[in-house]
Amino acid sequence: MDNKEQIRQIIDSWAEAVRSRDIEGILAHHADDIVMYDVPPPFKSVGIEAYKQTWETFFNGTKPGVFDIKQLEIVASGDVAFCYAEMKCSNKNDSGNFEDLDFRLTIGLRKIGPEWTVLHEHHSIPSE
Repeated sequence: MDNKEQIRQIIDSWAEAVRSRDIEGILAHHADDIVMYDVPPPFKSVGIEAYKQTWETFFNGTKPGVFDIKQLEIVASGDVAFCYAEMKCSNKNDSGNFEDLDFRLTIGLRKIGPEWTVLHEHHSIPSE
């Protein structure tokens, strides 16, 4: 399996873990010192424990089972890679109803030994 295929497998399994709310699956392949920028507060999370805590906020405001990769691009070279994607989840609006939310995802990875590791995630939505 080449680098792009390995990374695609990691991202696909991560998205499946989010859909099934499997926190251990979500954390798999993430560095202990991951840095994430997110849409809801906190704006910046540093470290695997802080990253883990953000998922409770996500789970409380989204419909289970909806976390879809609409388009994923992977750029990989040797031991460094990044991905960018168009994604969809189902977000609870101010009325308490769920509505589709399109968002952007960028992930930075580094190959450590034989394994690709996520060092950075950035989730964002278009400004209104």
